[in-house]
Amino acid sequence: MNAVEIEEAISLLADQPFDPENFPYAFLEAFGNKVTTIKRLRSGTSNKSDVGGVLQTSNIHIKVADEGAVAETLAALKASPATVRARAKFVLATDGKEFQAEDLNTGEVIVCDYPDFPDHFGFFLPLAGISTVKQIRESAFDIKATGRLNRLYVELLKDNPEWGTAERRHDMNHFMARLIFCFFAEDTDIFREADQFTATIDRMSEKDSSNTHEIISELFRSMNTKIADREKEGIARWANNFPYVNGGLFSERVDVPRFSRIARSYLLHIGNLDWTKINPDIFGSMIQAVADDEERGALGMHYTSVPNILKVLNPLFLDDLREKLEEAGDNARKLLNLRNRMAKIRVFDPACGSGNFLVIAYKQMRAIEAEINKRRSEADRRSEIPLTNFRGIELRDFPAEVARLALIIAEYQCDVLYRGQREALRDFLPLDAMNWITCGNALKLDWLDLWGSTGAPVKVRSDDLFGSPLDQAEIDFENEGGETYICGNPPYKGTKNQTKKEKEELKQIFGSYTNRSGTLDYVSGWFLKAAQFMQHSRSEAAFVSTNSICQGGQVPVLWPLLYELGVEINFAYHSFKWNNLASNNAGVTVVIVGFSTINRTKKLLFQISSEGEHYSTFSTEIGPYLIPGNKVIVVGSTNPLSKISPMSLGNAPYEGGYLIFESSDVENLPLDKGRWLRPLLGSTEVISGTKRYCIWIDDIDLEAANKNEFLRERIEAVRSWRLSSKDAGTRSMSDRPHQFREMKRGNRSSLIVPIRSSENREYLPVDLFDSRCVATNLAYVIYDGPIMNLALIASRIHLVWVSAVCGKLETRFSYSNKMGWHTFPLPLLTEKNVADLTKCAEDILLAREAHFPATIADLYEVKDGVSKMPDDLRAAHDRNDEVLERIYVGRRFKNDTERLEKLFELYTKMTGANSTAKKAAGAS
Repeated sequence: MNAVEIEEAISLLADQPFDPENFPYAFLEAFGNKVTTIKRLRSGTSNKSDVGGVLQTSNIHIKVADEGAVAETLAALKASPATVRARAKFVLATDGKEFQAEDLNTGEVIVCDYPDFPDHFGFFLPLAGISTVKQIRESAFDIKATGRLNRLYVELLKDNPEWGTAERRHDMNHFMARLIFCFFAEDTDIFREADQFTATIDRMSEKDSSNTHEIISELFRSMNTKIADREKEGIARWANNFPYVNGGLFSERVDVPRFSRIARSYLLHIGNLDWTKINPDIFGSMIQAVADDEERGALGMHYTSVPNILKVLNPLFLDDLREKLEEAGDNARKLLNLRNRMAKIRVFDPACGSGNFLVIAYKQMRAIEAEINKRRSEADRRSEIPLTNFRGIELRDFPAEVARLALIIAEYQCDVLYRGQREALRDFLPLDAMNWITCGNALKLDWLDLWGSTGAPVKVRSDDLFGSPLDQAEIDFENEGGETYICGNPPYKGTKNQTKKEKEELKQIFGSYTNRSGTLDYVSGWFLKAAQFMQHSRSEAAFVSTNSICQGGQVPVLWPLLYELGVEINFAYHSFKWNNLASNNAGVTVVIVGFSTINRTKKLLFQISSEGEHYSTFSTEIGPYLIPGNKVIVVGSTNPLSKISPMSLGNAPYEGGYLIFESSDVENLPLDKGRWLRPLLGSTEVISGTKRYCIWIDDIDLEAANKNEFLRERIEAVRSWRLSSKDAGTRSMSDRPHQFREMKRGNRSSLIVPIRSSENREYLPVDLFDSRCVATNLAYVIYDGPIMNLALIASRIHLVWVSAVCGKLETRFSYSNKMGWHTFPLPLLTEKNVADLTKCAEDILLAREAHFPATIADLYEVKDGVSKMPDDLRAAHDRNDEVLERIYVGRRFKNDTERLEKLFELYTKMTGANSTAKKAAGAS
């Protein structure tokens, strides 16, 4: 269950009559516990309570108290030995009137009336395995409102299916935006009376909902008609008390979908929520999920936390503003200069979605401006930060509408906070007919058209704020010479997940620079467009991006082009999880890269620790691999640059499953297993020790193989499978159906390295196998090479190199022979060096053998941040690292940064490269 579903479930529980006997189980069920789990608790099988309550191990101890004895019951639960033994996170007591709970880890306590406990649902989310509790508590209203709006949306589409079609989807989304505004306006005094919109619908519409759509339509018509024109337009008297809103929000069509009794009920329930609690920071993305078919299935998961967004905005420009505020102190002139500067700052998100980045940037800047005004004794001063200086591009129309609405709400809330309700209301209505969010394809639009090439005033025209056309509304800017900060979280899709249209878009953007755009992630288009924008505007940018643009084969394609345009990386975050509200706290792995043609002398490189804290290091230069002090770009090589053995990819089967067998299937195969079967090894088999086998037939043995009926049938099945393939290459292999695509194996041994492996291990997995073993294309292999190679691959310094220059799948290592092994910089080795490293490799293998049948997964396991590596194996690795690192610098390296600095220094010497942008560009 996600956060929205949990909130709905416990709200339903609180609305029902209190059932003392059933409450503990219903409460646990609301947090996603399975029926079988509840059944075991009811029967007493898993209930560990020693005070007559319900105790779920590692979760919560609940008891229904006698009336008036809630506090005493909670104290008894907390003091219970069973609570301690079961490692309960929470204790909870209620008598159906009062509700109390305590988080035993933090000591935080909740005390409220029983009907109000759903307001605190975020407190208990660890029960459902959701750890982003702080952010969810801060957005509790948004989650509740989103769930209610989603139910209304779905119910309306049941009775108005045509409103869900492509032709009318815009109308439906526009209708939802209007409702959101009305709910907010009636609770924040924008409308003249509290609950005016909801109360009018309740009073004027029939209980059977037959005319609900007509009532709402008339209200919308009233809010789009000037007061002086309403009599002429025939506005109903009961709708005449609403203000004139204008701004395009209620223009266009005013028809409304028909309401069922259920839909009308949902609408009234939504209106009865306290919309003063709306949080425009993230509300937009929640509402976006309501109107998006794909996202509605994961409702509540589409969420970008404010702390994550500030990782982009703070180092991009907000930290600098705060520093200037601190430097200004109470100096009126300096404060005025800072305020004037802020009035000209423009924030631009060219993939703005529902406006999260823009809203947060606006609110943060208003807070700084408010402090300036306070210090200058001008606390009531109207803001000089134009809302229209916060611009975005969004592909879809509804998120673009919501982004504008979120900014309008943010401006009003800031005015209330810093200037007071009266001043805020005076300036709020009617809305301006300005369109500062463009609906269109950011990779096709000319960003300079949105701002003007020099920051001069821009004048373009549209009549409709919420119609979201490409042409923008007439807006005059007085911000010539101001700074522009480009930010956001553009889409990243890898290379394989791009549509044909998206691939063509990248090709058009990169066409004049490179013919290798097909190797780039979709997000790279935003990096290039930003760099081009910087050629004509004083601007800086920072994007959340897939980490692949700073790893592996994309680096030598993308970054030389950016360097040619004068771009420098000014700050960056190493890979971390960009979390959301999913029950397992799932998230994509990203980096943040801040860049500009404005070269900052002090650059920041941030790292997220295992505890979730982040720390920074300073540098005068940050390279494309997010390494301080070096801009060298590593280019993949088909042959080793150092004196090491070549490595190749294992054998690709392409056999339809007819030549490969699980170990459980081998015993009953009707063939000579010793002759025709060989162990088959890929990433999983090397790491976890699982067994698979394959039929291996050399050409010389084909005649003999065909004499075996089983083998002959398998060979013919492969032939048929390959011939039926749509791929011409696969069909071409049908003339040798007895074999894999490749038939490589060692004469003496195979040193096998898995392609994918966990980033949690202290060393990369690698193992030595005899000549009978066959490697798949899920592993790389050194055939018949010196065992010394194992010492190199299993070293800390090699892991650090691979981590920096190879691509990753999420945060897992993705090994590459061309990028990681053949480029690995190694000093010239003496005979003694070779002998010492050979001994180190043998010691590692012997240490592993001593723990047979433990696998690499067992021996190198890291659990809860603690390595489970046996002492003798650790000692063998420590000795290996010491021997190898002394070859590099005559001592152990102090840290990974020093290791990388030395590796890149050697790589530069080996390739003749240097760190200039010109040389880097030539490397591509």
